[in-house]
Amino acid sequence: MTDSARYEPWIQLRHYAEAGEQQELEAFVEAIGPSEAFRSLLRLSPSERELVLTTISPTEAADFMEEIPPEHAADFIEQLSTSSAASIISEMESAEQADVLADMENQEAEAILARMAPESAAEARELIRYSSDLAGGLMVTEYLAFQETARVGDALDRLSEWVETRPEQDAHVYIISSIGTLIGGVDLQSLVLAQRSALLSSLIKPARFVSVNFGIEELDSMFECHQLPAVAVVDDHQKLLGILRRSDLTRALQEKADADHLKSQGIVGGDEIRSMPVLTRTRRRLSWLSLNILLNIIAASVIALYEDTLSAVIALAVFLPIVSDMSGCSGNQAVAVSMRELSLGIVKPYEAARVWLQEVKVGLINGFVLGCLIALAAYIWKGNYYLGIVVGVALMCNTLVAVSLGGTIPLLLKRMKVDPAVASGPILTTVTDMCGFFLVLSVATIFLPQLTGM
Repeated sequence: MTDSARYEPWIQLRHYAEAGEQQELEAFVEAIGPSEAFRSLLRLSPSERELVLTTISPTEAADFMEEIPPEHAADFIEQLSTSSAASIISEMESAEQADVLADMENQEAEAILARMAPESAAEARELIRYSSDLAGGLMVTEYLAFQETARVGDALDRLSEWVETRPEQDAHVYIISSIGTLIGGVDLQSLVLAQRSALLSSLIKPARFVSVNFGIEELDSMFECHQLPAVAVVDDHQKLLGILRRSDLTRALQEKADADHLKSQGIVGGDEIRSMPVLTRTRRRLSWLSLNILLNIIAASVIALYEDTLSAVIALAVFLPIVSDMSGCSGNQAVAVSMRELSLGIVKPYEAARVWLQEVKVGLINGFVLGCLIALAAYIWKGNYYLGIVVGVALMCNTLVAVSLGGTIPLLLKRMKVDPAVASGPILTTVTDMCGFFLVLSVATIFLPQLTGM
């Protein structure tokens, strides 16, 4: 082993863990940060990884697990004994608990829940019920709630305990009825300045809240309109269930954007990293690539129908990929805008017609400009006006088709409950290729006598 390899962070992790030096290991993990610790753990064997995670305290392990993607935290925790896993998950925030447990096999998750405190296990089971893109799936159940008949002094005492046990968390104080329905909130400044003997009912202010079934797009729009650090989350009967922090929503939106980008590139699941089993990664990629083979064969079949035209005017072969690729680029721009508007909640799936009309305006202008440019290039190359007309008209028309599809496909897929991040790309590529090939070759067939005279 070289001197440099001896000081790699994963070597250090293994050394401290094997030596049982808990304090040194915890200090080293904190020093290198969660990102480097995550990278280092991935380079250790499962048994070495287990040794590291069980050598540090459950609290430190929980803090680390909260900083990495939940699906990978679930993989790490599943490799531990049930008792060790339960100890770590019990120290995590409620929302993080639910995310990690939801990514585990049901049998593993239930075994861990059975080892947790009954109240914590019940809260985790409740949160697991909600999708991760709903307020219920993003909320935390750590908050301070008092009935309106409580005294300020009691609230301050509880607040002091909160700060001691959860110094990294913001405190949010809410007032509830005897049956748990939300009445309002109390800001901390008013609470601290009030007389200890005063009733909390004298300090109540309206509290902004959202339904537990609010989607991530609606939540993002709401936080954009109201600059708040957190909002209360209630059920259909106005019962306070938890709070949703702006920081948690921002993180969820970023994770969703990252996953959507991977899905758009054919990474099914949207969470692949190279430490995953090879067969798992291969299966996920092949499921998308195999579909693309079929779609490309369909597109290529259009060329076969016009084999005679292509043989007569071989120059057309140069322009076929240009027309299809340029149209695909225009279509992908439209897809990106529709995906962004869907994520921001400023367009709804049923507004496909309005989106199509807006894209047609852009497509007509861009198609005309691009068509003129490629027509000019074709004329300069071969000195034939008709070749320029063929490829120019084909690109203009195909650009119009591409932006129309790119703008509306994500909305239509969303309406059919199909993930637009996965399906939009293959559909758009296939159709623009087919239309591009068809338009070039069919228009060329019309002008074949003029083209063959080049």
